[in-house]
Amino acid sequence: MLEVMDILRVAHREGIEPSMTLLHQKEQNIPGSIQYSIRRYYAQHPWVADDTGMMVYHYNPYKPKDNYLEIRYCTTGNRYCEERSCSMCKQLPTENCDGKMRTVDVFVFHFTATFLHQFVHNVKLSNRKDEVLAFKHPHAFTKVFGLCNKKRNVLDALLNHSYHGALENIFVNAKVHELLLYSLDCLVDEKEEGFTCKFLADERGRDAIYQARDILLQHIGDPITIKELSRKVAINECYLKKGFKEVFGTTIFDFYQQQRMEHAKYLLYEKSLSVTDVSALLGYSSISHFSAAFKKHTGLKPCDLLK
Repeated sequence: MLEVMDILRVAHREGIEPSMTLLHQKEQNIPGSIQYSIRRYYAQHPWVADDTGMMVYHYNPYKPKDNYLEIRYCTTGNRYCEERSCSMCKQLPTENCDGKMRTVDVFVFHFTATFLHQFVHNVKLSNRKDEVLAFKHPHAFTKVFGLCNKKRNVLDALLNHSYHGALENIFVNAKVHELLLYSLDCLVDEKEEGFTCKFLADERGRDAIYQARDILLQHIGDPITIKELSRKVAINECYLKKGFKEVFGTTIFDFYQQQRMEHAKYLLYEKSLSVTDVSALLGYSSISHFSAAFKKHTGLKPCDLLK
């Protein structure tokens, strides 16, 4: 609860913790994967707050295994139905229900140094964002920042999606990676927009890239080639690869592999599926190929996550 109250103190203009009731919480604590907590509170008394983000870089050169990066957000102004049996919304944000109430939503995302290493492996560190991801920045710090539309849209998606089970895991993992990318912008105070690929200045170009990301997630167990992907989103391969790298900060292949391995962790740890079943579900021709890819990506053997 300490992390939640820390960011609430920052978000609350008067520095007073309001009386609030926990409505709902969603957590994930899979070893070696994204760890997160999303909590929704009912503000019983009027509460004036700013939508706020906070980055906590915990660095100890003498205990590298304890290093972590944590990103926290607090948003207000959402409205939820107070009646659980309401046929119109059932605890989902809506503007059409008369029984709605104001909430404060708190997000905490925890990334270990081991998890973040995949993004900077064999990459030349050229800026502060790279140094933080690689835990080469020499000093711990906490940075508070406001929310741009890109971050707010991702947080809204995490609150408002309708996925369940395995599909929810795939969706949330992708959104958290997107949020990590946007959150790191606070280290260099980048502008909200400013794409170097000219076609991304047009909304249709950006939509094509996001559509490509969604198609990749839909094919998490049925690999699709870049040529097939480019045809589906009606954009040439060169633009697709360049645009994807700029929007999501990684290549199409690395993104797809990363999402497959994150989903593999979920299936192994949360669903207790066998290594054989997970390998088949993710489209691998052999268990050995899957195990090698999993070890390369996570540093773990698939059997290490079996309960």
